Amino acid sequence: MDRRSFIGSAAAASLASVSVAAVAAEKTGHNHAHMNHNQTPMNHNHHAMPMHSGLYDGVLAAAGKCVVDAEVCLAHCIRQLSEGDQSMADCAKGVNQMLALCKALESLAAQRSPLTPVLAKVCIEACKQCADACKEHAPHHAECKACYESCLACIEACEKVAVK
Repeated sequence: MDRRSFIGSAAAASLASVSVAAVAAEKTGHNHAHMNHNQTPMNHNHHAMPMHSGLYDGVLAAAGKCVVDAEVCLAHCIRQLSEGDQSMADCAKGVNQMLALCKALESLAAQRSPLTPVLAKVCIEACKQCADACKEHAPHHAECKACYESCLACIEACEKVAVK
């Protein structure tokens, strides 16, 4: 290895380790010092709020699980419909509508958005409709059963934060 390659590799490794350290510090909310151009430490805190307030943790987890289970259920419904099983049409429609709303809820909850409680209220209705549609298929389709159960859990989590 020549000197130029070695220096380039060392620089890349240094930058990578700085990036990893920055991400780790960001996730932990670690206060750290930077050096200004005169090599004088400048202490500051990037986080005016705690990194993780916990306010919407339950909704975030429930909506995330709902989204995953709904994607699987919707794919199953589409396969069944393509094979001529029209009984899956209402299930697919309910899952599809709930999926759009729970994806948005998951995003807002992750951002700790003040709009989360408003959307949680709408998601309760979407999850109820989806659960009703999946319930009839739950005994004989594992995908529908998982979606049904996720919807019930999401309803419960949403009720804790939804506007009344």
